Amino acid sequence: CLDSKGVVHEFGSKWKSGDCMNCSCDRSGIECCSSVAKPSIYDEEKCEELFNKETCTYKVVEKDDHSKECPVHGWVG
Repeated sequence: CLDSKGVVHEFGSKWKSGDCMNCSCDRSGIECCSSVAKPSIYDEEKCEELFNKETCTYKVVEKDDHSKECPVHGWVG
């Protein structure tokens, strides 16, 4: 399989792309899906989401004080 960056992957291989996607290759081609769970239910007036590209994770913190995390009641992804 040849990915969008021109890298060849063997049939049966799996990898995580640089944009937080889990990918696999088989004889029918490449299949990728997001490995990121995104917060969906939290106090959006008081809080904001921050994305860490290195760990492919979100954290929800208070807008005025990023050291304080906010409760999240739902995730999608």
